[in-house]
Amino acid sequence: MNSELTFQAIVESSTIATLLVNKEGQLSYVNSYAAKLFGYQRQEMIGQAIEMLIPHKYHGHHVGNRDGFMDRPHVMNFDASRNLMALRKNGSQFPVEISLAPIVTSGGTLILASLIDISARKNAEEQFRSVVESAPNAIVVTGSDGKVTLVNTEAEKLFGYTRSELIGSPSQILIPSRFRKKEGGNDMFYTAPSQRLNPGPRELFAIKKDGREFPVEMAVSPIENPDGDSTITSIIDITERKKSEVIIKKQLIELQLKNREMEQFNYIASHDLQEPLRTVSNYIEMLEEDYEDKLDDEVKESLNMINAAVSRMSLLVRSILDYGRLGRNKTLALINCGEVVNTVLSDLEYLIQNHSATITVEPLPILPAYETELRQLFQNLINNAIKFRKKDVAPVIAIGYSQTGSTHEFYITDNGIGIEPKHFERIFHIFQRLHKEDEFEGNGIGLANCKKIVDMHGGRIWIESQHGLGTTFKFTLAQLSND
Repeated sequence: MNSELTFQAIVESSTIATLLVNKEGQLSYVNSYAAKLFGYQRQEMIGQAIEMLIPHKYHGHHVGNRDGFMDRPHVMNFDASRNLMALRKNGSQFPVEISLAPIVTSGGTLILASLIDISARKNAEEQFRSVVESAPNAIVVTGSDGKVTLVNTEAEKLFGYTRSELIGSPSQILIPSRFRKKEGGNDMFYTAPSQRLNPGPRELFAIKKDGREFPVEMAVSPIENPDGDSTITSIIDITERKKSEVIIKKQLIELQLKNREMEQFNYIASHDLQEPLRTVSNYIEMLEEDYEDKLDDEVKESLNMINAAVSRMSLLVRSILDYGRLGRNKTLALINCGEVVNTVLSDLEYLIQNHSATITVEPLPILPAYETELRQLFQNLINNAIKFRKKDVAPVIAIGYSQTGSTHEFYITDNGIGIEPKHFERIFHIFQRLHKEDEFEGNGIGLANCKKIVDMHGGRIWIESQHGLGTTFKFTLAQLSND
């Protein structure tokens, strides 16, 4: 009697639906949790056939199985893989796991049935399957035994297998034989308890059903669940990326060769081209000194024109050299742009005072940049704003800044002669001049240098201007890093 009371107390406090069924298949005991789970009052269930809790379409099949079990009662477990369903009073069905065990009593053998509602688990599994199926990459889920338990459509497309061919098969069929484990253990589709993504320099390959190998990038993550740990693997075919890397590597080699050719050209320009110019200049000077009394005014004027042309050529050669060297030894550092502008204004102090220029500077940021090149950028733009002034009008220049996200935008506005829109792109090309030399001095390379410097900083430079109404140069600088 005490043992029966103890059993009843334990079962009654359980959060598992517990039923006792006699040999006639009738319910002889139901705990309160079971009554609540099925939506009945306890007295509605006692004495009724167990089939009242089973969907009607299974009744005929169940009666035969029940009688056979009563003849040879033993412990049995029916897990989620059996897809068993139970029936509530309101007619709704829900998935269950069931355990059966015989209990010998004075009144005969009873069957203890324990039921667990696995609706929440099933819902979670369905949601997981939905997420896997909607993933843009191939997904392979494997158990701790290395066998495939779930794949999505992308995996079928990638490997050329059908879903039924993959599920239940060893995941090693997706791995080239040279990468497979020789003796037991798990393969690269299973790892625990960490996550990895194409680790280190090691290249990973997968193999299609037709035997073709291809490079992959894989993200592997462990999953803990009641049925045992499993692993979800995301696989990306990086064949096209590898092809692109080969092309980029080839182009890089070609670019390095071009750079070496450019360095050789710079060397020639700085020595071989300048030397003849110096020779011509020296001969002109010698002629003027040795034959001064024998040269008439026309010859002297011709020599002066030749000398001026040689000087211009020498300046152009030096400008080309400067353009080629720009950024060669650049060093990224945290730069206070306000201090850089102040330094430039100090260097241009004579020019500013000589033309009575007024320059206002808004607060400027501190950001990673190439200091020498940035200083040259501001110097060129401020110098241009002063140089291309209106006649008899003192230059008024404003320097400012704004930020959008990680992009820094600067502007330099003047009240000068302005630029016609048709020239906006042209002026950033090397040696492009809009004015005659006797109007404005220069060699047509300053704005080309500005564009190259802005390009180095991952930005862009442009103009907003109307002829006769001044010009605003704007440029952006990206958020650079040493990575």
